[in-house]
Amino acid sequence: MKHIIAYIKPHKLSIVTMALHEIKGLSGMTILDVRGCGRGGACEEPPSVEEELYDFVKHIKIEVFCLDSIAEEVVSVIQTNAHTGLKGDGKIYITEVSDAIRISSGERGEVAV
Repeated sequence: MKHIIAYIKPHKLSIVTMALHEIKGLSGMTILDVRGCGRGGACEEPPSVEEELYDFVKHIKIEVFCLDSIAEEVVSVIQTNAHTGLKGDGKIYITEVSDAIRISSGERGEVAV
């Protein structure tokens, strides 16, 4: 199983999520509003107290837990649909998941995803 974490520009959320809904076998996703900075962004100089709350760039965080068999498709769909060609399009991270447990039924492993 894989845990895919993507940070994308907010205006790309609709197109990315609509494309993800088309992937057969994808059981769901979590969407979060986040703020942060990267290499060339707001963190280069220490912000003043007044600027501290406004310096971070708004992004959307998408989290997907999926089977290994569809992980590359999920990554490809996010990468293709979140791309603008401009600096700061975002990042995608992929990690291994050792287990999953469905709280309601107690099912474990891939069937719980």
